[in-house]
Amino acid sequence: MENFIRESVKKCVGRVYILGRWLLLACVCGVVLGFVAGLFGRCITIVTGFRQTHEWMLYLLPLAGLVIVAMYRFDPYKSDTNRVLEGIQSGKYVPLRMSPLIIASTILTHACGGSAGREGAALQLGGSLGGTIGKWLKLDEYDQKAMIMCGMSAAFSALFGTPLTAAIFAMEVISIGIMEYAALVPCAISALIAREIAEMVGAHGEHFTIPASVNFDLKNGVLIVLLALLCAGVSILFCEILHRTERFFKTNIENAWLRAVVGGVLVIVLTKLLHTTDYLGTGMNIVEKAISGETVPEAFLLKMVFTAITLSCGFKGGEIVPTLFVGATFGCLFGQTTGISPSLTAACGMAAVFCGVTNAPISSLLLSFELFGFDCMPFFLIAVSVGYLESGYFGLYHSQKIMYSKTKLQFINEKTKE
Repeated sequence: MENFIRESVKKCVGRVYILGRWLLLACVCGVVLGFVAGLFGRCITIVTGFRQTHEWMLYLLPLAGLVIVAMYRFDPYKSDTNRVLEGIQSGKYVPLRMSPLIIASTILTHACGGSAGREGAALQLGGSLGGTIGKWLKLDEYDQKAMIMCGMSAAFSALFGTPLTAAIFAMEVISIGIMEYAALVPCAISALIAREIAEMVGAHGEHFTIPASVNFDLKNGVLIVLLALLCAGVSILFCEILHRTERFFKTNIENAWLRAVVGGVLVIVLTKLLHTTDYLGTGMNIVEKAISGETVPEAFLLKMVFTAITLSCGFKGGEIVPTLFVGATFGCLFGQTTGISPSLTAACGMAAVFCGVTNAPISSLLLSFELFGFDCMPFFLIAVSVGYLESGYFGLYHSQKIMYSKTKLQFINEKTKE
């Protein structure tokens, strides 16, 4: 009996120690990433506002591309979001230099009108700083991987203001079908702290309101199933356009300097031909219009094209915010066509396309709740679940692993299709 009590007390003390250590590490990570990512978010807002009031900035996009190529000459690791995922999967080194490079290059891209998001920077910034903190503290291999996820959650939360999604996304996106629950405490705490610190430095997340409520009945439920099926196709199309465009430019324009100039010129030409700047930058103003029920039929396709050209030619940012743009505008178009609330279908479209390209259904559902509230939960649940099932094994990140089949309880361990 004494041995049992002694062992129980010892285990209890051990668990309390582990909790205390992770709370401390998560606090450090949350404060650092909240401050850095919050300032980064403010910079993106400032340069975007400047570019919108000074249209001549667009003509500097080819020059910005050359500067970005020059900066990445100092990175022998060819760092991107895939390297962060590989750092968690296999312990591949995630360099500290990734942080200043992705910050500077993403700001340049947005300042001059490249079509890109911010989450690529968030995941790389968070993974780089989180992993570096773990390395400096001489944590073991497994705890360093947890610190990478901790940093990813903190940076994602700081930029998007969605701590619940951020905490789960970092654990879910690595290996679909298996959640890295050991990182739950550090990811959750760092995400919450980072959001608060980011707001202190003036970076605020996105939140939307669906104007009118819609009854959940058979007709509307069937329409959302149809929307989710179409959104699955849209997510596959988006991934294919991104990957094929990247291969096309790298195959036909091997010189990175020339590729950046060509990409910048193409974005300028397309913008002038279309007589609109709607497809430059993140396009969150267009997402807001879609949520209010306004869009043009071609918006989702044009955003895919602009984003594919921008990211394939060496500019930096991310694909997830453009994904939200594509999902919202396509969903709004579906609502306008079928007669169901365009605002509701825009929100469901965002959730379904986000799920299709990231293969992260739980994060997609949580993102819907944090962005739009819980009132439309049944619609979001249908959109995400059907979108996940029907989107196949395509994805934004070629290093992402699908551990279990989407159609049956079968272990497959495959990487997403490129």
